[in-house]
Amino acid sequence: MANLQLRGRAKLPELMDDYADGGEPLRQALQHLGRLNRLFAAAGPVLYGVKRLWKEAGRPRRLAIVDIGCGAGDVNRALLRWAKREGVALELTLTDITAEACAEARELFRDEPRVSVEQLDLFQLPAGAADIVVASQVLHHFDEGDVEKAFAAMLHGARLGVAVGDIHRHPIAWAAVWLAARLVSRNRYIRHDGPLSVAKGFRAADWRRLQAAMKRAYPDAQLAYAWRPLFRYACWAAKRPHSA
Repeated sequence: MANLQLRGRAKLPELMDDYADGGEPLRQALQHLGRLNRLFAAAGPVLYGVKRLWKEAGRPRRLAIVDIGCGAGDVNRALLRWAKREGVALELTLTDITAEACAEARELFRDEPRVSVEQLDLFQLPAGAADIVVASQVLHHFDEGDVEKAFAAMLHGARLGVAVGDIHRHPIAWAAVWLAARLVSRNRYIRHDGPLSVAKGFRAADWRRLQAAMKRAYPDAQLAYAWRPLFRYACWAAKRPHSA
């Protein structure tokens, strides 16, 4: 990328955003993406937000979570381990718009009774579909104006709140992902989309804009965000009773 200052979010689409393409190369990319997710601790921000919402809700012993844009679903292993440690009866529904991602997620969790998989577009999510709606590295796929619509759709589907994790747009993160993508995979999706995902990521000012937009649209939903290790952001919003 010519401009490594990354002052503004990149507008180029990722290859994974072309839902007409796919097949075996996409399934392979989803498998390889799991390596990058482990390397860069992708599961941490979502788990951080879920813990905050769970504690604020009084630490309920049962919890229904929907994951939007789950990909292969690998980041959800952290949620399952956390729920087991805390004694939380977790019902986890993984959703993705592509058949390839759903197939990978079903294979990964074929022996996990707490997990179900459904092919679903975010904007088809019913009202109050789950206690918490989560999304890992999904918001950066949306253009500036659509980020607000996507987050609002997640709030619409949540009873307690929303927890998302995404990438900090930073030159160091871009360089690290560019190199790691070439070390772990020869897949065209990974090599093209990996560094581009960083360029489409977020900085604090982006989260503040989203915070202001959600305050206008959902006055009773309080959105917060925090920087997390390895150039990640956690963002979560707790719903108050009157915003349901």
